[in-house]
Amino acid sequence: MTSNLKAILERLSRGEISPEAAALEVNLHSYREVGRMAKIDPCRIDRIGIPEAILAEGKSPEDLTEIALSFFAASGAVLITRVSRDHLKALREAPFPDGADLVWEGRAKAVVVTKEGRERSSGGVVGILSAGTADLPVAEEARVTAEFMGCETISEYDVGVAGIHRLFPSLERMADVDSLVVAAGREGTLPAVVAGLVEAPVVGLPVSTGYGAGGGGEAALLSMLQSCSVMVVVNIDAGFVAGAFAAKIASRAANRRNI
Repeated sequence: MTSNLKAILERLSRGEISPEAAALEVNLHSYREVGRMAKIDPCRIDRIGIPEAILAEGKSPEDLTEIALSFFAASGAVLITRVSRDHLKALREAPFPDGADLVWEGRAKAVVVTKEGRERSSGGVVGILSAGTADLPVAEEARVTAEFMGCETISEYDVGVAGIHRLFPSLERMADVDSLVVAAGREGTLPAVVAGLVEAPVVGLPVSTGYGAGGGGEAALLSMLQSCSVMVVVNIDAGFVAGAFAAKIASRAANRRNI
């Protein structure tokens, strides 16, 4: 990174590139090595509007802690997903600097570490719906992600099509959201229904609830992909991706309102 940065600055000083082009190249080359196991990307949010999250799953508590400390030092804020009890214990014991605020989001199995007093509001609003209570953990991962990206969220859970009358009061409360994440397992009908009723863009989030033929989220995924309602669909249980995409839409909508 050091040699790349030096070359960019030399080209800038010679007038070969503009300050804007130099800033873009710096963002493209910026990363921080953590030992020999990881290369973190704290500038990702500046480059594409979506932060890098640390996936705890598959990492030892020791490696996860080292990565999280390095990421926090570089950016002052870190989102960690799919956190186990062992991971959580290690993170709580980690030597984060004074002023670091660690929050455990139990339903989402996520940890957010920020500097105390950090305020980051995009002005965007994301609605989060789930078809059933069993879909709630994945929906909560989407919520935590959207809030980490500075969006306000409105959540309504257990409003699936088996009792569709429950849905309409929830949609009334979400009339002014900029985007929606709709999580559903089993046959995955709810996102298509919602996308056919609301103006806001809908992100379909298939969940691995359900059993038998088409279980594990497969029927939900295929149902959403085959929907004649217009929406986007993420992979099974991809709560972070759904929340980040919805938050990016909402943030851009808020920015346009403020122009």
